[in-house]
Amino acid sequence: MTAQAAESRELAAVIGLEVHVQLETETKIFCGCSTDVGDDEPNTHTCPVCLGLPGALPVVNEGAVEAAVKVGKAIDADIPAETTFHRKNYYYPDLPKNFQITQYDAPICQDGDLAFSVEGQRRSVTIRRAHLEEDPGSIKHVREGTGPLESRVCSIDRADYTLIDYNRAGTPLMEVVTEPDFREPKEVRAFLEKLEEVLEYLGVFDATRDGSLRIDANLSMVDASEVSEDGSIDESVLEDANRTEVKNISSHKGAEQALSFEASRQRKLIQSGRAVEQETRHFNETHGNTVSMRSKEEEKDYRYFREADLPPLEVADWKEAIDIPELPDARRERFVAEYGLSGEAASKLTSTKQVADFFEDVAAEFDADLAATWVADNLLGELNYRDMAITDVDHRLDEVARLVELVAEDEITAKNARETVLREMLDEGDAPDEIVEREELGKTSGDEVQQAVEEAIAESPDAVEDYHSGEDGALNFLVGQVMGKTGGSADPGEVNGLLREKLEE
Repeated sequence: MTAQAAESRELAAVIGLEVHVQLETETKIFCGCSTDVGDDEPNTHTCPVCLGLPGALPVVNEGAVEAAVKVGKAIDADIPAETTFHRKNYYYPDLPKNFQITQYDAPICQDGDLAFSVEGQRRSVTIRRAHLEEDPGSIKHVREGTGPLESRVCSIDRADYTLIDYNRAGTPLMEVVTEPDFREPKEVRAFLEKLEEVLEYLGVFDATRDGSLRIDANLSMVDASEVSEDGSIDESVLEDANRTEVKNISSHKGAEQALSFEASRQRKLIQSGRAVEQETRHFNETHGNTVSMRSKEEEKDYRYFREADLPPLEVADWKEAIDIPELPDARRERFVAEYGLSGEAASKLTSTKQVADFFEDVAAEFDADLAATWVADNLLGELNYRDMAITDVDHRLDEVARLVELVAEDEITAKNARETVLREMLDEGDAPDEIVEREELGKTSGDEVQQAVEEAIAESPDAVEDYHSGEDGALNFLVGQVMGKTGGSADPGEVNGLLREKLEE
């Protein structure tokens, strides 16, 4: 192909994912060591099994299997009658037995799918398989020097030595492997957000845990003409395309950035007439680029064979016996139908299971629209501003409900409730009634408001003249004057009505 022809080629990205999800269990997948590591000292959550000592025998964690079945049901996957474990032989410095117990040709979940939205468009991606395996430990590359250890952690090329912590080794992992159904990095980000949402609803995943979700992404560039209108690509085209694997991406945003860079890098290589090497690359989050790590392994390099110490698992009946909760899409649709919410409000209120539960608790006592406004707009907005989550205030549900009650019963204005009471509740930790009394926020009405209206009119002859001349902003100015005189405690609607009445006299 000539350089000019290469430059003119229109290319399309083909992306597939391997998403490693830590399952939320009390103990590790093949031993009784606690997974609640927190900030504990390195290598304190270990035993002969997760350290790979000779003679130590693994025992499968039933909770991890149940979590995997829940995931399988949520993605509508096939769960076979029998599933088996294999050894994946590979040098793991952070798995001391030098193989990983995983699943190969009989995974616990096969042929599922997950639907999600990208910029308002509905997409569905096929999940080829989702299987159980053990997590390696964690590695820190460190420079010599003084100061805290964390300040000396660096990339491997700058390190003087490496530290390994086996506390994480053996944590249950579920690897979710998709078909190469993605065509743009933004689709990958949307898929990951939806997958994490579903996992949290299932109660099998904790996004706050370090390393809880890690992504390996495979990307190839093909001629755009090979992609059909429905996005499908012939298998032979994929076999001929060299693909790169980008390893250990740790966030949704990072996945989009890494794949955007990699697609651009490969496009430039091809259009300049050079070949794309089939290799494994590392995403450098600091610089936003990918760097070569090694030539890409193939399946045969791992020399899979059956794990002789673990018998086959018979799990077909578990699919019927294990229940899963209402998932986000179904809950979103129910909120629209049952509460009459807009699609946008329902989406906000089902962003996490905890938010949805909180809203339904408030909506059980008050009008659904009022509850939605206070939870979706006011409360979540203030929490986001403070980098807080609904879980930081779910123990204060009664206090939030009391604040909504004060507004519903017309005891304080919505403005004061939102801008003063709610903010002080979050910042100071006080109860709403304490704040209302301390700040003297009880709603002003009657003669006091009437007097403030008369004073505002008397003190603002220019605004009165502008009002009679038909200028819209004049009335808003006068309302502001009255609200200032009443300390913001008058009802704006009542003030508006009284002003119009007095001005028309």
